[in-house]
Amino acid sequence: MNILLTGGAGFIGRWVAKQLLGDGHLVWILDDLSNGREDNIEEFKDHKGLQAFIIGDIKDEALLDKVFSENKFDICYHLGASINVQDSIDDPRTTFNNDAVGTFYVMEQCRKHRTKVVFMSTCMVYDVCLDDQGITEIHPIKPASPYAGAKIAAENMVLSYYFAYDLPVVVIRPFNTYGPFQKTGGEGGVVAIFIRNNLVGKDLLIYGKGEQTRDLLYVEDCANFVVEAGYSDKVNGQIVNAGLGSDITINELALVIAKDEMRIKHVPHIHPQSEIQKLLCNSTKAKELLGWTPKVSLEEGILRTEKWIQSSHLM
Repeated sequence: MNILLTGGAGFIGRWVAKQLLGDGHLVWILDDLSNGREDNIEEFKDHKGLQAFIIGDIKDEALLDKVFSENKFDICYHLGASINVQDSIDDPRTTFNNDAVGTFYVMEQCRKHRTKVVFMSTCMVYDVCLDDQGITEIHPIKPASPYAGAKIAAENMVLSYYFAYDLPVVVIRPFNTYGPFQKTGGEGGVVAIFIRNNLVGKDLLIYGKGEQTRDLLYVEDCANFVVEAGYSDKVNGQIVNAGLGSDITINELALVIAKDEMRIKHVPHIHPQSEIQKLLCNSTKAKELLGWTPKVSLEEGILRTEKWIQSSHLM
């Protein structure tokens, strides 16, 4: 198939690109490099399946029109977005324009060219999980940050194209994803930041009490879920979750990585009003409709991520 991948130079995007290319498709990557990095896709630059790497903005309607008109895409995996919760609180305009308005421009091209859409949303749209059964797709949502609000707006826009125009679309909500190629600095994920700080002998800093929990999904499992959602017609018009199916407190995660309580410090939370105290995924729908289940345990995923950070000299 001919596939457009927005945000393909990002952390999850590069793993999606890797699987799509490995599956034999022709892939065009569009990324403005605000979050992504060219280094992330260096591995694929000579791959015969990679048709183009376009540095561009999804809000550039002329560019989108040109890219869609020149190439008949079967699927658009739309991962391009602003993804930082704190940035969205500090600058909600940029996040809304990228995540909601930019998605609208992508949807208009997909409607015009009858291109299936896989829209990457987030578990951050959910309200807190209240039990150990996990969050299903009908769990209440709560836009606790402008990031979550923009994603909810974009989700509704995407789904409206299914009902109004019979366009095949699917909204996916992966839970907190980690692994190789995730940034290890302040804008990276908690696992990557903890591992890097542990390797260089720094303290592991936890926002607040550290009792908040996360369902941590290894990036290759996440990418497989993303790709499979595009291949299947069973999820058209649906919202689908993906997670490991078990959660861990941030305190427990820090101890797993540092193995020394003295290295763990608590600091004031930078956005307590947008914190979700318990996130635990119920992926039953993904298993039933896509046959998808995660394969990499948290322990194995942490080991793989640590090896990658060491080998990439990101310490």
